[in-house]
Amino acid sequence: MTGAVDPVHPDHPVRPVHPVRPAVPADLPGFLALAAEVEHWFGPMVAEPGFHRAVEKAVARGTATVAESTAGLLGGLLFGPAQDGPHHLHWLVVADRARGTGVGRALVEDALRRHVRAPGTVEVVTFGPDHPGAVASGARVFYERLGFTPAEAAAPGPEGGSRQVYRRRFG
Repeated sequence: MTGAVDPVHPDHPVRPVHPVRPAVPADLPGFLALAAEVEHWFGPMVAEPGFHRAVEKAVARGTATVAESTAGLLGGLLFGPAQDGPHHLHWLVVADRARGTGVGRALVEDALRRHVRAPGTVEVVTFGPDHPGAVASGARVFYERLGFTPAEAAAPGPEGGSRQVYRRRFG
């Protein structure tokens, strides 16, 4: 599909679609490997029992998804379905080697398709505008391209960096 463009964002080339599947218990080591790549931005996760429990809980309830290749996980996502408020995209990490290839978009679009029904709202907390990870990771632009809009500031991250809520409304 050389030269193809995204009809929603004509200035962006179409990226290959990455297969996404619900995570299974055997994916925990892959989630930990992904977490290790971003601990410098988000604080400790790999050695934290709470992170392990969060992954295991999301896997058990069917709200953890992964994208993989023959070399291992390319990305992982933990989604929090709404109880009496907005849905939450709790955790999204794409392996360094797969950034910019559409893995993150595939994971988010899959989670939205599986778990969100209009009317509804999805929130994600990402880097604040002054955080070094905001540019290096491309997270803010990534969420904006997926239709999320910047909202209020959130509590600082575990490393002390600024955070901001991004929100997307459906219906």
